[in-house]
Amino acid sequence: MPRPTLRRWVRFQPGITYFKPAGVRLSSMNETVLAFDEFEAVRLKDYENMDQIEAAKKMKISQPTFNRLLKEARKKIADAIVNGKAIRIEGGNYKMVQQPMQQGRGLGAGMGLGAGMGAGRGRMGGPLAAGPGGLCKCPKCGYEEPKLRGMPCAQKKCPKCGMPMARAQ
Repeated sequence: MPRPTLRRWVRFQPGITYFKPAGVRLSSMNETVLAFDEFEAVRLKDYENMDQIEAAKKMKISQPTFNRLLKEARKKIADAIVNGKAIRIEGGNYKMVQQPMQQGRGLGAGMGLGAGMGAGRGRMGGPLAAGPGGLCKCPKCGYEEPKLRGMPCAQKKCPKCGMPMARAQ
């Protein structure tokens, strides 16, 4: 019996998780699913220009495992481009981790002492926002997915039934 796979550490959640060729109707299109850990492997190697050993350490996996992830991700991306398929980024065996705080960047508010930007109640004095985390939930079928930063749940449609999603409480 093979040993269970370890969860890969992912440090970046993309704001956009669906890409499709222009000029092709969504109803007549096939799609390729790229897992978040595969996306992270491509991001670290091809976008951040890390070597495989360093990138594998960031994801808490071995270099050969990283190489297999990268190879599979590149194959899926090439298949989508060559064959005119949409790319959906979802799923995978991963753990979302926070980037470590770095001093010397930003507005100089310090290390989270509450004296910086974002401590107010907004222009209408309402309750504090729910923040970047949480879930989007379909009110009709109950389907849930992680909320993406910069993408209101109401702008997402449920992939199962097509209804607009809502922020889960």
